[in-house]
Amino acid sequence: MAGEDGHSHELRFDALTGEWVLIAAHRQDRPNLPATGCPFCVGGLEAPEPYDVRAFPNRWPPLVPGPEIDALPSDQRAEPRGAAEVVLFSPDHTASLATMSVDAVTRVVDLWAERTRELLARPEVEYVLVFENRGAAVGSTIHHPHGQVYGYPFVPPTPARELAAARPGECPVCAEVAAETADGARVVSDDGEWVAWVPYASAYSYGIRLAPRTHLGGLPDLDARRRRALAALLSDVLGRYDRLWDRAPADGPFPYLMWFHQSPAHHEGEYHLHAHVAPPLRAPGVLRYVASGEVGGGLLANPVLPEHAADALRAAGAR
Repeated sequence: MAGEDGHSHELRFDALTGEWVLIAAHRQDRPNLPATGCPFCVGGLEAPEPYDVRAFPNRWPPLVPGPEIDALPSDQRAEPRGAAEVVLFSPDHTASLATMSVDAVTRVVDLWAERTRELLARPEVEYVLVFENRGAAVGSTIHHPHGQVYGYPFVPPTPARELAAARPGECPVCAEVAAETADGARVVSDDGEWVAWVPYASAYSYGIRLAPRTHLGGLPDLDARRRRALAALLSDVLGRYDRLWDRAPADGPFPYLMWFHQSPAHHEGEYHLHAHVAPPLRAPGVLRYVASGEVGGGLLANPVLPEHAADALRAAGAR
């Protein structure tokens, strides 16, 4: 099914698993690395004018803008209407959320909140996912500080499972924050507003969750104080990854996947904004590959004890 740009975009329903799969065949043709220069630096293809932070539509979107669609079509196929945007964190090609000032990271958080609010106001968008892929090890093709924002026409499977796990009147994130701060063994950083911890049942080596202590549904719900606190925590926690194992500059930026889970557009139950950080490394220079037994069984095996990961990240210290 062709999108507005003439490329193929489809949502196909897998009757065996009961889940939707996004087919975006046109993305196979997207460039892996810029042929000349950086398109995200000032004066480049995507940033012709000076900027502090910037958001713009993805030229290779897996989801295409358009009117509201039925997420459960009778023919088990639908055009994946939604949104896909790129967010530039800084005009500095060598910067990162770990090295930028708190003021600069706050501007990124403000833009995430703005894009979340505006996308959720569209009739075709039910869920907004804010995320960053950092480093070649996780497939990042442009080494300029940036992330993306997807607007889905339905709640994707992973946040949907989190929603389903919440009992009426109870918030599992509130409960986890309370339990982790009371125990303390896996807490990496706690500024009183936001807490970052290695989950008790972490599926990822050196994985971290972070959440505000206050029960708030999404990025747009954060006031100025909490946005700045989030910026400070991101700078702290992501900087610890760069200092983990005394990595040399030649090792390049510490790779990770990071995504924010927040409340859908139409949700009356309990939901608590939080972020997941999932590094692909299990030791210095050693990738943690996901094996067929894990994928086939649906049970990830973490080779690093969460308490040991928390100790190492605490030892990395704040900058």
